This record gives sequence, structure tokens and C-alpha cells, in this order.
Amino acid sequence: MDDGQHRRGPDNFDEAAGCQEAIQTLYNFLDGELTDRRRYEIQLHLEECSPCLEAFDFEAELKIIIARKCRDQVPANLRDRVHEALLKASKEGPGYGHSEGMPYV
Repeated sequence: MDDGQHRRGPDNFDEAAGCQEAIQTLYNFLDGELTDRRRYEIQLHLEECSPCLEAFDFEAELKIIIARKCRDQVPANLRDRVHEALLKASKEGPGYGHSEGMPYV
């Protein structure tokens, strides 16, 4: 709310601490990593707090742009070598290469 009065939501989630907490949990919110109850609390805050909603909108848009634009292309020969190594490791069983000091594949 813009008048400085803050509404309390479930579990006494108040706006004074709400802005900081809402901003800190934006990525968890966007990634769907919050409980339904926590998500509801943050949604209530965002509906009432335009600065936090603007931050949320910015981060949501940024996440979409990054997901679209930041896709490295793996060279086909590297992909094939990794695939072959995984097949070989799965055929030779767990711990393949470990006795030679190599990490598990």
C-alpha cells in the first residue's frame, strides 16, 4: 500500500519486514521453490506493494531473457564423446575408472 499502512497476512507476515523478505525470495518464488503457504504470503505482499511488484516483474523478465538467450551450443563431437564415455561406464559397472584414480563417471 502506498499510504505507509501495512496489512498483515497469514502468520503475521507484515510489510515492514515483508519488502526485504519478498525481494530476498524472488528467485525462489520465480523458480517455484516456495511452499504454497509461503508463495501465497509473498503474492499478497506483491499485490499491495508496487515497488516490490516492479522488482518482481523486472526479475521475471530478466529470467525469461536469460533462459532464451544464454544457451551455449555444445560441439557435436564433445557430445558424442560424453555419450560414449557414459555408455562404456554403464557397461563396466559402478565405480568404473575409480581404481585408476579417476573420478566416477
